[in-house]
Amino acid sequence: MILGLLRAVWMIFWMFWITLFIGGSAVILALFGVRGHIFPVMSRQWARASLWVSGSRAVGHGLERIVPGQPLIVVANHVSWFDIFAIAGMLPVDFHFVAKKELERVPIFGLAWRAAGHISIDRSNRERAVQSLRKAGEQMRAQKSVVVIFAEGTRSRTGRLQPFKKGAFVLAQETGIPILPTVVTGSYDIMRPDTFLVRPATIHVYFEPPVDPAGLKGDELMERVRQVFVERLEETDSLPPEDSAPAVPAGEG
Repeated sequence: MILGLLRAVWMIFWMFWITLFIGGSAVILALFGVRGHIFPVMSRQWARASLWVSGSRAVGHGLERIVPGQPLIVVANHVSWFDIFAIAGMLPVDFHFVAKKELERVPIFGLAWRAAGHISIDRSNRERAVQSLRKAGEQMRAQKSVVVIFAEGTRSRTGRLQPFKKGAFVLAQETGIPILPTVVTGSYDIMRPDTFLVRPATIHVYFEPPVDPAGLKGDELMERVRQVFVERLEETDSLPPEDSAPAVPAGEG
């Protein structure tokens, strides 16, 4: 446990300086009117550095399915902050995350988030949330880029797959852009919810074959994509049982 706490202190210390340097640079560039490819590059470097200081690494499978100039909606599961580091650090094309608006309030990070053009969703206001998704669609078509959406809307507290939100699937149907199911395994135990312990591990990111929304109704599209997650998680033995033990609180175990 002491080693896990020391790793956490080490990681937080370096992540502060990494975020200050890269995030601060992004804000300054944005203030001077800089736009474009530089921000995904900076996001990618921030993610890789954050993963490195935790002592963990990420391995990608199916990266050849992501082709420059081909818009995709990357729909991923979410069990840890490290999912973000793994996906952002490995995407070989320009990308933008779609996430809750509350991230904008995080010091330094929030300013860099907006400067880099990532898209915030106000989950308390359905109309604004829809507008944000439409903005994401317009951005993808204009920039031929990739957006990343966590299908469950928030992190799973148990490691199990939660019910999917409809936003990503509505976006796919409105734009006709394929969904790329992206299954993340191995990240849950690195830093479990409600703990400050860091346990280095290898994260695997599986970029599955794209699912074309054409001819599929909203629920049909969502169920087809969800089945991809269930099958991959079962195959990799990464789907905890229903009665899996909760995370050990900080200071215990």
